[in-house]
Amino acid sequence: MTQSPHDIRQAAVIGAGTMGRGIVMSLANAGVQVLWLDNNPQMLVQALGVVADTYAHNVRQGRIDEAQAAARRACITQVSDYDALADVDLVIEAVYENLELKQQIFRELDARLKPSAILASNTSALDIDAIAAVTGRPEQVLGLHFFSPAHIMKLLEIVRGARTARPVLDAALELGKRMGKVSVIAGNCDGFIGNRMLHTYVREARMMLLEGAYPHQVDAALQGFGFAMGPFRMYDVVGIDLEWRARELSGKGQDDPAVQVDNRLCALGRFGQKSRMGYYRYAEGSRQAEHDPEVDALVLQVSEQLGFERRGIGQEEILERCLLALVNEGAKILEEGIAASSADIDTVYLNGYGFPADKGGPMSWADGQGLEVIRERLEYLAGRHGLHWQPAALIQRLAAEGRRFADFQEEA
Repeated sequence: MTQSPHDIRQAAVIGAGTMGRGIVMSLANAGVQVLWLDNNPQMLVQALGVVADTYAHNVRQGRIDEAQAAARRACITQVSDYDALADVDLVIEAVYENLELKQQIFRELDARLKPSAILASNTSALDIDAIAAVTGRPEQVLGLHFFSPAHIMKLLEIVRGARTARPVLDAALELGKRMGKVSVIAGNCDGFIGNRMLHTYVREARMMLLEGAYPHQVDAALQGFGFAMGPFRMYDVVGIDLEWRARELSGKGQDDPAVQVDNRLCALGRFGQKSRMGYYRYAEGSRQAEHDPEVDALVLQVSEQLGFERRGIGQEEILERCLLALVNEGAKILEEGIAASSADIDTVYLNGYGFPADKGGPMSWADGQGLEVIRERLEYLAGRHGLHWQPAALIQRLAAEGRRFADFQEEA
């Protein structure tokens, strides 16, 4: 059997933060040799310690034996500069979300890695083509968007740039399989499949706080539907401050009414579970979210300051607005060819975003409702809440033809 020019035997990871650690473990667990680089050697030493502790914990739990733990640790090698990466088959950059920084790293990698090497970014939203453009090998650049914690979460979004070659995508799919991931190929746009849809879902949840709901009510409705957690509990887990800091850095979006509750929480140092206070309160050493009346008072204050006239918002409205926001954006993603099929969108939501498995994913759920019903409800919401609710053209077309999302394949 002839060897593919993109067989991935040895990989490298740039960045020793939370994502970098999880990606290194994902590769090592699959038996891939990994070189690990960070511009802060002390951080890398700490990260290696965390990885060793994780494997020791897995041995104590009986998930792996000591020989397996030793084999995985042996796959990981600390390196101190880019020159040490010259012969790797794949490098995954996992630094924080800053386009200029990522471009700088990709210039360095392009200059030092062998011509056949694949360059991947773990970005969750940035433009893969803008990253590829600074290299002389755009055909070998792609996104590998892991989900946190990367060594546990199953989903891998493989993001194709405008010039990413098919054999490179195939090599990424093969690696995903070796790592035990559920892989979906996504097109390049802001947020790709999962986070682009999440943005619309979370925006509705935030707007409902201003209009009359409270965080615990929104989360209860969505958890009652079967989500692993509601949006505000999710933000407490990932850290409310991540988006807040990103808005601060970019100088964009801080004045959006939808994020004012988040901004106020962050100003109070309520960053979520890690600070034991966010949308909820957490007892020392506990992950149990406790309803906090102080947050309700803050929500009330912010919405009144912004001039909203509050009203009661029931479970049905919460579910409808959050679910239909997902479906409408999913339809646009499908129509634009960012996802090849509605099944791919559902795979992303089932494996990366805690959508209830028994509902089959947002697009499958919408097919079950009937797209004519979905279209009517979106038109109703557009009349009440504005033109961003206008049904996607694909929903209009499929509803008129009596077809489902499942009947639609990306039309070349």
